[in-house]
Amino acid sequence: QVQLVESGGGLVQAGGSLRLSCAASGRPGSMFPVGWFRQAPGKEREFVAAITWNGGNTYYADSVKGRFTISRDNAKNPVYLQMNSLKPEDTAIYYCAAQLWGPSCSNSGCYENQNHYDYWGQGTRVTVSS
Repeated sequence: QVQLVESGGGLVQAGGSLRLSCAASGRPGSMFPVGWFRQAPGKEREFVAAITWNGGNTYYADSVKGRFTISRDNAKNPVYLQMNSLKPEDTAIYYCAAQLWGPSCSNSGCYENQNHYDYWGQGTRVTVSS
């Protein structure tokens, strides 16, 4: 069992920055792939970014490439999502999710698929004002 807790959301003006954190507990010392997803009001949840278990590879949605950066240091530290040049359309609840079970992903399509994630956090709200 893994518990994920997101933090760092808030209200920011367009062009500003926020750093989201995803802290995991329940499996000390373990590292696993983590993805960030978001759900805007009235829309379906969508992929934002993902990082492999060792941080060796990262994946991004086209809408955030060049503005968002996902990173991790080690099993003790959270997975971060640095969000720069924020736009009003980035307003959403942001969720982190972890892959623990099933076959490992080997391509971006797999990391973008919500069905490949086994544990989800409760989400943190990001609001970008124009």
